[in-house]
Amino acid sequence: MGLIRTHVNPQAQGEIVIVQPSAEDEVVELCQELIRIDTSNPGDHSGPGERAAAEYVAEKLVDVGLEPTILESHPKRTSVVARIEGEDPSRDALLLHGHLDVVPAQKDDWTRDPFAAEIADGCVWGRGAVDMKDMDAMILAVVRQRLREGRRPPRDVVLAFTADEEAGGKWGAQWLVDEHAELFEGCTEAVGEVGGFSLTVPGDRRLYLIETAEKGIAWMRLSARGTAGHGSMVHRDNAITALSSAVGRLGAHEFPIRLTKTVRAFLERACEAYGVEFDPDDPEKSLVELGPLARMIGATLRNTLNPTVLDAGYKVNVIPQEARAQVDGRFLPGYEDEFFTTVDELLGPDVVRDFVHHDSAIETDYAGALVTAMEEALTSQDAGALPVPYCLSAGTDAKAFARLGMRCFGFAPLRLPPDLDFSGMFHGIDERVPVDGLRFGVRVLDEFLDRA
Repeated sequence: MGLIRTHVNPQAQGEIVIVQPSAEDEVVELCQELIRIDTSNPGDHSGPGERAAAEYVAEKLVDVGLEPTILESHPKRTSVVARIEGEDPSRDALLLHGHLDVVPAQKDDWTRDPFAAEIADGCVWGRGAVDMKDMDAMILAVVRQRLREGRRPPRDVVLAFTADEEAGGKWGAQWLVDEHAELFEGCTEAVGEVGGFSLTVPGDRRLYLIETAEKGIAWMRLSARGTAGHGSMVHRDNAITALSSAVGRLGAHEFPIRLTKTVRAFLERACEAYGVEFDPDDPEKSLVELGPLARMIGATLRNTLNPTVLDAGYKVNVIPQEARAQVDGRFLPGYEDEFFTTVDELLGPDVVRDFVHHDSAIETDYAGALVTAMEEALTSQDAGALPVPYCLSAGTDAKAFARLGMRCFGFAPLRLPPDLDFSGMFHGIDERVPVDGLRFGVRVLDEFLDRA
C-alpha cells in the first residue's frame, strides 16, 4: 500500500529524502484497493456492508491530518464524513460526496474477476470502477496531495463517503441528512457522481456532460387479490389475471415527450456540436448521433415505467389469493403529478400500489460560479472540451443532500476513449475505467477546487 519512495542523497551523508506520490500516481492504486474491498449491496443487510471500505477511507484521511467521523446506521452500513477548513471560513461550504457500496457482480459473467481490480487494456477492471470507486479514489488522491502540500481550498469542503446509495440511500445519505445534518452545516452546493465524463464529437472535440438534474424514483409494489380455488374451475376474480393485465398496460404505455430545460439545453448544444439541426418537435431524431449514450439521454425525454418483478402462485392447479409485482418508475422534474395520475389510471380499480422506494426529481440551473469553475477546470486540461448540462435518468445521493437546500451537480471528470460504451459500464459486466481517465480526473478536480 502506498507509493512513498525513498532515495539517498550522497551529497548529504546518507540523508533519506521521502518523495511523496502525486495524485496522478496515487489515484490508480487507490481505485484498485477500493475495488478489492467487496462492498456489494444486494438491497438489504445481507451483504458485506461498507465498514471495511469506510475504515480504509478514514485511514487515508487521517494520514494527511484530517479528523474523519465514522458513522454506522446499521451494523456494517458505514459512512465517513470529514471537513477541510478553507482559506475563507465565512464563505458557504462545498460538499464532495461519493458512495462506497456497489451492486453485486457474478464472477462467472465477467472476463476478469470483478473484485481483483486488474489493469488490462489501459483500464482498471472491476465492480465499482465507474460506479463509483473511481470518483472516491479521485477525491482521496486530490485531497491527500493538497493537504500534504499545505494547499487549503478557498472555502470549507466537506467530504462524505456514503453507504447504501445503490439501494436508495436509506442507510447512507438519507440517514446522514436525517440524523446528522449538522455535519453539513454551511454546505450550499454539492458535487457527486455521473457527470463530467466525455463524449467525443466531430472536430477533435468532446462534450463533457455535467449533471444538473435527475429523474425522480418510484419503485412500486403492486398487488391484486382474488378468490383462491381449484385450477379446474371457473374463476372470474383471478388475482393473476387482474395483476398481469395491469402490468401489461404499464409496460406498454409510452408517456409523451416533455422537454425540460436541462434536456433541451443538452440537445441543442449536442446538435450544434454534431452539426445537425435541433428539431424541438422531434427531439428523438437528435439521439441518432449519440451512439450508446442515446439509451441514457433518451430516457430523459419522458417519464418511464418498467415492470421488473412478478410473484404469484405456488402450484399449477391452485389459483392463488394474491399476486404481486414490482415496477421501476421514473419521472421528470416537474412531472411527478402527471406520472402518478397516469399510473393510477393504468392500474385500474383492482390493483393497489405502495412504494418500495420513492424519491423526488431534482433540477438546478446551469449557471453560477460553481458551473464556471467546472467549465474552466475542464478546459484547462482539454482544449477541445465543450461542457454541457444534462439530466440523469437514474438517481444518486444528490436527492438526499438536496433536501438540505444544496444545489447538486454530477461532476466526476473523465476523458474517455471515443469507443468506450460508458453508460453500459454502470451495473454492467466488465465494468472498467481508463487509467488515463483517472489521471485526467485528478488534474481537473484539483483545478476545480482552486476555483470553487
